[in-house]
This record gives sequence, C-alpha cells and structure tokens, in this order.
Amino acid sequence: MFTTRFQAWVRRNAQRLALLLGRLPITPNQVTVAGTLFTFGAAVLLGMGQLRAAGLVLAISGTFDILDGALARATKRSYPYGAFLDSTFDRCSEGAIYVGMAAYFLGMGGPWMRWEVLACMLALGGSFLVSYVRARAQSLGFRCDSGIFARPERVVVTVAGLLIGVWWAVSVVVVLLAVLTNFTVVQRVLEVWAQARVQRRARDAAAQAPARGETSPS
Repeated sequence: MFTTRFQAWVRRNAQRLALLLGRLPITPNQVTVAGTLFTFGAAVLLGMGQLRAAGLVLAISGTFDILDGALARATKRSYPYGAFLDSTFDRCSEGAIYVGMAAYFLGMGGPWMRWEVLACMLALGGSFLVSYVRARAQSLGFRCDSGIFARPERVVVTVAGLLIGVWWAVSVVVVLLAVLTNFTVVQRVLEVWAQARVQRRARDAAAQAPARGETSPS
C-alpha cells in the first residue's frame, strides 16, 4: 500500500480543497455520483481506443473519489448511507473500467486477445474480492488493511498504463491487475486467519483456566 506519509499528504490537501467546496451547495453524494460518471466516460473512451484521453478522465474521477469523503468530513455530513453509496459506486466504476478494457482488446484483436480478455475477467474478480474480503472481515470485527494492491494502487497503475497510450502498456497493466489483486485477496485472507487464530487460542485458554473464585476441595 502507499506509504503513510503519502497518504497523509493526500488527505491533508483533499481536506483543504474540501473546505473550499464546503462553501458551495454541493453534497458529498453529488461528488460521488460525478466521479462515477467520469469513470463511465473513461471506460467508453477506453473501449474506443482513446487511451490517453481515458487515462486523463480516469485521473479526474480519482480526484472526485478522494474528495467525497473529505467533503463529508469537512461539512460534518458523514452518514452511513453516504459510505454505502460510495462503496457501491466504487464497484460500479471498477466494473466499467474492466468492461472498457475488454472491449478495447476485442476491438484490437490479435493473437493475445483471448488471454487479455481473460486477464480482464481475473482482474475484475480479484478487485471485487479485495473489497469484499475487507468489508466482510470488518463486519465480523477483524482488522483487514493489508495488501499491496488496494483500490488507490489499482487506479494509479491503470491511469499510468493508459497515459502511456500504447496497447502493450494496457496489456501489462491488466496482467498486473489480474495477478496482484488476487494476491492481495490471499494476503487479506491470511491476515484475518491470523487474527482468528489468536482469538481462538485466547478463548481456549480462558475456557481451560479455573473459574474466578473457584476453590479446590479440601
């Protein structure tokens, strides 16, 4: 994942911009919807083969993705529905980008097309699982923050590949996404397994310990 210093820098600057946006009649949910629409536009451009334009629009949509949460905190309008909407639209956005990639590869044709489309499917499944595993683990009381390819990393790598503007860069990106998203799923499953093992051992130790206040027979 990105370094703590970089994350702090992004949050700090997003918060400053959110304070300015807070003076306008804009809600965090509107920012979320706008970011999703930009992502859909990037997916359409990608499917049409306009790689650099798609990368630029996707980078803009990533800015919206950061700002919606910052705006919610700055204006004290953080609600459970907003978090739900943001998470749901994030999945819609990711799905749209992978569909756009698959359409691009199908339009390009070539001997590697079948493998490139398969990589899109694997990357899509891995990306969704990364988010699902974290959400499911947190709903059960576990921490689940590990993994080398969370959503920010996926967006940055995708934007970088698109801005290069050649087909082989997109192919390399989708293969990286296919491999590293699923590797991240394994990392998160192992993280939760380790926490569950600690909990189980603690319960077993507590069950074997004598009850408090219990005395042995004379």
